[in-house]
Amino acid sequence: MKNVLVIAYYFPPSGGPGVQRVLKHIQYLPECGWNPIVLTVANGDFPARDESLMAKIPSGVHVERTEIYEPYMLYRKLTGKPANTPIDVNVIKKDSQGRSFTENIAEFIRATLFIPDARVGWLLTAVDAGLRLIQEHNIEAIYNSSPPYTTSLIARQLKRRSGLRWVTGFRDPWTGFLTTPKRWFLPALVDKRLEHSVFREADAVECAWEGIVKDIRGKFPDVPVAKLHHIPNGFDSSDYPDMPSETARNQRFTITYTGSMYGRRNPASFLAALELLIKRGTIKPEELTARFIGRFGAEVLEMFERFPYKSALELHGYMAHEESIAYLLRSDTLLLVVDEAKESEEIVPGKVYEYIGAMRPIIAVAPTHGAIHELLVETASGKTAHQSDVEGVAHVIDAFIQAWRDNNPFSPNTTAIAQYERKNATRRLAALLEG
Repeated sequence: MKNVLVIAYYFPPSGGPGVQRVLKHIQYLPECGWNPIVLTVANGDFPARDESLMAKIPSGVHVERTEIYEPYMLYRKLTGKPANTPIDVNVIKKDSQGRSFTENIAEFIRATLFIPDARVGWLLTAVDAGLRLIQEHNIEAIYNSSPPYTTSLIARQLKRRSGLRWVTGFRDPWTGFLTTPKRWFLPALVDKRLEHSVFREADAVECAWEGIVKDIRGKFPDVPVAKLHHIPNGFDSSDYPDMPSETARNQRFTITYTGSMYGRRNPASFLAALELLIKRGTIKPEELTARFIGRFGAEVLEMFERFPYKSALELHGYMAHEESIAYLLRSDTLLLVVDEAKESEEIVPGKVYEYIGAMRPIIAVAPTHGAIHELLVETASGKTAHQSDVEGVAHVIDAFIQAWRDNNPFSPNTTAIAQYERKNATRRLAALLEG
């Protein structure tokens, strides 16, 4: 059994989709001949917490937690937000016209000083801790998961000082992505040079969706294509509770969404399509439940408030991972909404694989010629309609309503779905660690 140092900011008790990729690698790496030694934070300022995930960390795994200076405490004070307000870089307003004076100041500070991101203070403790772990545990390879991109800089320092093989992992692109701060030219130049150095110095780069590979190739043609590897996210069938072979049919047609919604990821088109179907008499409000589970921005909550058929809505806050999966399994169809942005055709959220693993039909409000559409076609798991096509979204919903009324069984491509088991992704990562 070889030892690998795994560097991750999002790790239990952090919740949210960013945790699952690393956590599943931790669980299955030993089956592939690698013993993970985890370096993470002791006092992370996580947008969501899920204490139940602590029990998912295998008992034999050594987890080292070091202190980090988190600037979001100062951000809350500067912008007048309550001390317990969850802060996520994804929900910080990108448009200066929509920000207050203090939010503009805070964003300028973030874009100018916090490079590559607001977690850069972790470098102060993580590098020394990583070097010590390498010596104490006879580490033979290094793996880090970004974002935050600070984890890549930590791993880069450890690579330089140890000479060990380094695989850097990316769940999202770095510069120029929809969550990247709008930096002025000097910090933008520094950020891009840091990004380039990571891709140049890493021995292998594993990317959660194909669009990340395309992004790297477009920005840095000198990075060898051979070191870029697409390892998709997946689902873990062991996370899905055993359901009775005969489950009671829902009295109301139930659509479930899980995850965060804010900014350009919002339910506007979906709600407009529902309203259209209700007005046409396709379905009555009392026959419908549109369930939303997760964290929602103020603008999204306003959309829910303005929806004229509130009796059809069911809103829940963030809940434990296992509990949210149980809701998926009790649904008639699942809703996926992708950010309306230039990257939309390439984005493949990790959540879509959990939806596919639940074996429930998926309504995807996403580009009809993008990666998600191709995945749904490959697995026969659902239908896609573009964010701007309310009539198209209504058509997809209507098709699933009729199938529900006719009690038609859903028949996804289980063979295609099986290849996205988390174990398969971990096997591919283990192969990269071997070199």
